[in-house]
Amino acid sequence: MTFIEIYKRLHTWRLQHITEGTYLLLLSVIVGIFSGLAAVLLKTVVHLSGQAVMRFGERLSLTGEGNVLIFIAPLIGILLTVIFVRFIIKGDIGHGIPSVLLSISRHNGALPPRNMYTSLVASTLTVAFGGSVGLEAPIASTGSAIGSNIGRFFRVSRRGVKLLLGCGAAGAIAGIFKAPLAGVLFTLEVLMFDMTMTTAVPLLISALSASTVAYFLMGNKVQFAFHVMEDFSLGQIPFLIVLGIFCALSSVYFLRCTDRVESWFAQRRSWVSKWIIGGLLLGLMIFLFPPLYGEGYWALTELLNGSNDDPLFANSVFNAFRDNPWVASIILLLLILLKPVATATTIGSGGVGGTFGPSLVLGGLSGFFIATVSNQLGLPHQSTANFALVGMAAVMTGVMHAPFMGVFLIAEITGGYALMIPLLITATVTYICVQPFEKHSIYARKLAEKGDLMTHNKDASAWHLMDLNKLIETNFATVHEKDTLRNVVEAIKNSKRNLFPVLDDKRHFVGLIVMDDIRKQIFDTELYDKVSVRDLMLTFDDKDIVHTSDSLSDVVKKFQLGNRYNLIVVDENNVYQGFLSRANTFSAYRRFISQSSEE
Repeated sequence: MTFIEIYKRLHTWRLQHITEGTYLLLLSVIVGIFSGLAAVLLKTVVHLSGQAVMRFGERLSLTGEGNVLIFIAPLIGILLTVIFVRFIIKGDIGHGIPSVLLSISRHNGALPPRNMYTSLVASTLTVAFGGSVGLEAPIASTGSAIGSNIGRFFRVSRRGVKLLLGCGAAGAIAGIFKAPLAGVLFTLEVLMFDMTMTTAVPLLISALSASTVAYFLMGNKVQFAFHVMEDFSLGQIPFLIVLGIFCALSSVYFLRCTDRVESWFAQRRSWVSKWIIGGLLLGLMIFLFPPLYGEGYWALTELLNGSNDDPLFANSVFNAFRDNPWVASIILLLLILLKPVATATTIGSGGVGGTFGPSLVLGGLSGFFIATVSNQLGLPHQSTANFALVGMAAVMTGVMHAPFMGVFLIAEITGGYALMIPLLITATVTYICVQPFEKHSIYARKLAEKGDLMTHNKDASAWHLMDLNKLIETNFATVHEKDTLRNVVEAIKNSKRNLFPVLDDKRHFVGLIVMDDIRKQIFDTELYDKVSVRDLMLTFDDKDIVHTSDSLSDVVKKFQLGNRYNLIVVDENNVYQGFLSRANTFSAYRRFISQSSEE
């Protein structure tokens, strides 16, 4: 018996004995295990590769301070990444959360099989050599691809494929941080899944499976492991509000800066020029400010734990100013300003990585900066470590529009809820301050501009994502404006519709004839050659006409405001295209909602 025959028999047996819901629960475990393995593999390989690069660099270092290799390492890493993407994969590897969001919105959760490994390889090459990006988005993209392809292989429904895609993303984030609740909230807030029993249970199972795998293979230690020593007090509230406002500024700066820098690189046509400019610029920034090297977690971890070897000055050209606290504050501020530039430069020049990690680092630096400056000014003492952790959640809230994920990720990292009130206060302030300036997260903003984003507002999403052109009805007989009633009668004979658009020589829409309005005339043969089409047609204004460039939400408003059953569709040159009917439009909407519903 061949594999195909066994596969078909198993599928038939499954349909007869296992319900779709139970099947998805079983598959969510498998997706979680593989997503967790992918997360462990990526973190381990990048860690070992990065250590090897740094050790090699230390051997080549010309002085006891400063590492010469870190200047050219990003150039090497980005080149290797570009070679892999352009000449080995030969195409867009579809890394990152935007590709996952687009798959959910437009492709029923289908992701190419190669996405299960391409982001892993490319991001490893970038980050191991110092690219200032994160691994979370590539691993989430990888986990999503794992879930999508497992779902399609086991032939679950389209809704099931989307759900397993979300399970893969949840498992990946849970595995990389050993934080299952954060993984679930990532899928709900960032990937915009609806919170229902149908989705919550498989997501949680997948996240728990991935976390278990990560704990089994990597031990109990978690990223940024920290035990909160200083309890919350009411006197901290003003300082937390200031921190929330500063983190909002950092978030908006991060969003605007990365967008502009990446746009600048996108305008460069030659990949060679992008690589050289970006690699050298990144190398220079890292040479001057080593905490920009790689993910930056190593520096943030040392800051949190109060390391004696101050990461702000380790291997730095500013080491001579180590004992000056104000210089340390200035360096912190410069790191806050340069981290988004370094991240966007890495991505724009050809590197592969995400903005999840950089937003965490930026938040940690922001919190550490506010606490440090406050303490230096002689104000009531604030814990720099606590503020750094709270800042991480706040900037993640501002950049990703995911307040609950940010709050519970830090809570899980710290092993409890001692920081819950500061986290909630600061994240809330940041979210309120960012919203007027940035309506969408860093992952969703470009998709939203193109109308390709599925959000929790299913009504708005449906009208944005449905294709207007597919709803246009074209089976209407047309008549020319210079025709007579005789031509109209012939058109009536050959048509099953009672509407007859009137066009000119260039097929511009000029009016409409309704059969019910001319019923008496069509039975009077003496009028056939005496009455012109212009005498019979009705003229229309803008509220009765839609353009092919209009969104369906605009079309719905015209249906509602004008109380029309049919709208005429023309293109940007006023050339007639067909009709949109109220009944067909709303029927298509109901089908879309039914298909996209997680229930």
